[in-house]
Amino acid sequence: MRNLRVLVFSATFGAGHIRAAEALIDTIIMANPDAEIAHLDCWAIINQKFNSLIADIYIEMIKHTPKLWGKFYYGTASIPADSIIQRLFNNAGQHKYLQHIRSFQPDIIICTYPTVAGVLAQLRLKKVLTTPLVAVVTDYAVHNQWIHSGVDLYIVGYRDICEGFISRGIDPKRIKVTGIPVNQNFERHMDRYQVRTNLGLLPHNPTFLLMGGAYGVLSDLKALCKTLANSELPSQLIVVCGQDDNLYESLDDIVAQARNPVLRFGFVHNVDELMSAADIIITKAGGLTVSEALTKRLPIVVFKPIPGQETENALFLEKIGAGRTAHNQEELENILFYLLKHPEDMEIMRQSAANALPGRAAEQAARYILELAGEAGHEVKAG
Repeated sequence: MRNLRVLVFSATFGAGHIRAAEALIDTIIMANPDAEIAHLDCWAIINQKFNSLIADIYIEMIKHTPKLWGKFYYGTASIPADSIIQRLFNNAGQHKYLQHIRSFQPDIIICTYPTVAGVLAQLRLKKVLTTPLVAVVTDYAVHNQWIHSGVDLYIVGYRDICEGFISRGIDPKRIKVTGIPVNQNFERHMDRYQVRTNLGLLPHNPTFLLMGGAYGVLSDLKALCKTLANSELPSQLIVVCGQDDNLYESLDDIVAQARNPVLRFGFVHNVDELMSAADIIITKAGGLTVSEALTKRLPIVVFKPIPGQETENALFLEKIGAGRTAHNQEELENILFYLLKHPEDMEIMRQSAANALPGRAAEQAARYILELAGEAGHEVKAG
């Protein structure tokens, strides 16, 4: 019998779709070391130049015209499955996707991006595609772009998402609530004080982690750094600038003149370690960043969430008691300084984060995915 073959489709938009895919791939390989896995960018398959163009447009939009993105997000949130727009989405790139699928001959297909899930779901309904299809929802919101009756298995992050999908016609037997899959490094317990010492920070000072996203899209990040670096309340700051080199260099004077210790990074691969060192994270509300922080039991302050999925993720955090939202700098400073003066409230947020998700999300999701592959006739280990 040949090795298990898994085909994964994600997208470069926001990086979270890729991180969820990679977390699942790593976990599947741990259970099935001989598995053959192909991970493809769904938009690049259609057209590489078009993929680069729309990725650039997306980044510029969320940086400079976030309300426009919000209008698009909410405008497509409830469009009917038989609408012209939805039919256009569901027909995008069918021929090219089928070429890759027929060439690779996967035993199961995983999608962490909604558009490609819709395309393949239609092919499943038409019986053109016979391979089982899994959709991994990477935000804490119900959006019609994810709702497709041709999907065999949904992996979702929270019970409310499950209920929302059921209310829109998805068979509850096809939905598994596992949490959004994150890299298993985030499951590791690390001693907070030791991590701080290893990073060159003071072990017992309250520590903020400020993350602007992979492309540095957190607005006013420089001003936030200056405020926190010069706070009269003893604290320390870790700031991650992502791929924004200009932002990184612009912080030179702030770092040099700071009253409190400041650690500055560009793009990093040890976010789990930095989260372990922190008492609070100030960040964008991307689904994967939220899930990683919750897995680390880290209280979250969302700053200026972009209308759309970020706003929905921020509302989710407030609902479960693990996060707060600041819509301007004054609100942010009030929240942070209040929490510094009331560490018991930070601990309540930490406990709320711990209680929100079932834990070991990637492991649970991989088990359900491999069980589906087994039901389809391939002998696999479920871990």
